[in-house]
Amino acid sequence: MRLPEHLHWKQRPVRRAPRTCIFFAKGWRPWKVRARAASLAFLFLAGCNVGPRYQPPTAPTVVAYTPERQPAQTTASPGSAGAAQRFDASSAIPAQWWTLFHSPELDSMMKTALANSPTLAQASARLREAQEELNARAGATKYPSVVANASIAGEQPNLSAYGIPFPNPSPFALLDGSISVSYALDIFGANRRAIEALHAGRDYASWQLEGARLMLAGNLVSAVIRQAQLGKQIEIMRQLLAVEQRELAIAKERRQVGGASQTDVESRSSAAAETQAVIPSLDAQLDQVNHQIAVLMGEPPAEAHIPTVSLDALRLPVDLPLSLPSALVHQRPDIRAAESLLHQASANVGIATANLYPQIVLSASGGALGTSFVNGGDLWNIGSSLTQPIYNGGALRAEKRKAEAAYQEAASVYKQTVLQSFQQVADTLTAIDHDAETLKARSDSSAAADASYRIALDRYSAGGMSKLALFAAERQRLEAALDRIGAVSARFSDSATLFQALGGGWWSHAPATTAANP
Repeated sequence: MRLPEHLHWKQRPVRRAPRTCIFFAKGWRPWKVRARAASLAFLFLAGCNVGPRYQPPTAPTVVAYTPERQPAQTTASPGSAGAAQRFDASSAIPAQWWTLFHSPELDSMMKTALANSPTLAQASARLREAQEELNARAGATKYPSVVANASIAGEQPNLSAYGIPFPNPSPFALLDGSISVSYALDIFGANRRAIEALHAGRDYASWQLEGARLMLAGNLVSAVIRQAQLGKQIEIMRQLLAVEQRELAIAKERRQVGGASQTDVESRSSAAAETQAVIPSLDAQLDQVNHQIAVLMGEPPAEAHIPTVSLDALRLPVDLPLSLPSALVHQRPDIRAAESLLHQASANVGIATANLYPQIVLSASGGALGTSFVNGGDLWNIGSSLTQPIYNGGALRAEKRKAEAAYQEAASVYKQTVLQSFQQVADTLTAIDHDAETLKARSDSSAAADASYRIALDRYSAGGMSKLALFAAERQRLEAALDRIGAVSARFSDSATLFQALGGGWWSHAPATTAANP
């Protein structure tokens, strides 16, 4: 079975477990018969594994995520969230990475979400289900099956029916008790491969749980940042509406005395109406975000207490970790989950291969039959059965080819998952760099608008500028502030996305199972 070639790394070849076979060549010696018989007995007892021996994929050889060299730090700009962010490959990712935003409200909501989330409860239940399925199958295959049987029946012989001229005996009870033991010899490793597949399935459920926890944290952080952004935008939009309404009032007064045209009045009225129409839309978005946060916290929107997070109170993480691609494949839960499915598919090939070979079951039973178990007659038997597929229309070999195709599919899914993970990290790194540049431009524009407003205010105080001109300068200042809010929010959001794209630091807290180890 041949694996597909990876784009940036080499896939380890699938090694097939050696098949232990015993041959009698020409010129055999009688003294070797006992040795070969002992080897045959050892083969039956110990067994061998047929099919591929799973080898984890090798780590990718690429050392960067983007074609261009990643800068050591981003552009800095004045104001909140304008600090330069530094990338450090040696920096550790904390398990509670959201605490780096220094928001007590966010920390409180995250604690509630991790404790009450139905999504995490579902993933935890699936993990327990996979673990118990493994326990049940392992116990049923590793050890012999022992079954006790007991029955009692009332008997009344009729001697006259057999022509015996004696009185019929009194009714009596016939007791039948036995214990049966059976054990399937796993000569070719079908049961061991099945347990191996269940182990991989349990690992998959474990990584799914880690992935669900990471996704919950990422979605909640993004929702909280969005909440803070909308709250700040609504605040400034209301200030902007107040300015435009004052401009409209002045325009109407000037129109009454002939100092302004009706066109000017209608234009200012239209601008104020457009601004006023935007606010309800932002309010609706804020309500929807709060409803989303409530659901993420595992609470009904009508009963959830959602604290308000201020965008100005959030702190931008300055030191950003940047794991190497070779480490990323061991950090991301979705990659580890895809690897578990690849392992499971490899084990299924071994199962399909073992089904082509004989299956031997040993059995024994012992008991007693009579009017009492003490004085009854002893019954026992020892036997074995062998099943060897001879002809089934090629079904077993088709199942083997099907399992091999499923393995090839799982290998492709693993490769695609790795590539998409690299793309997500690359996109996020690019976005973080551009976010810093955008924020610098928005900050410069906002600073210029603030300076222009201060000059206009001084001129208005000195009587050198009209009130309408002052309002125009204030409107430009508020519009520039709105643009800067979007850039600030983008820096927070993309920083959170980077922590999520790098795996979220799950290895820093106690894993759900022993499978969750890099």
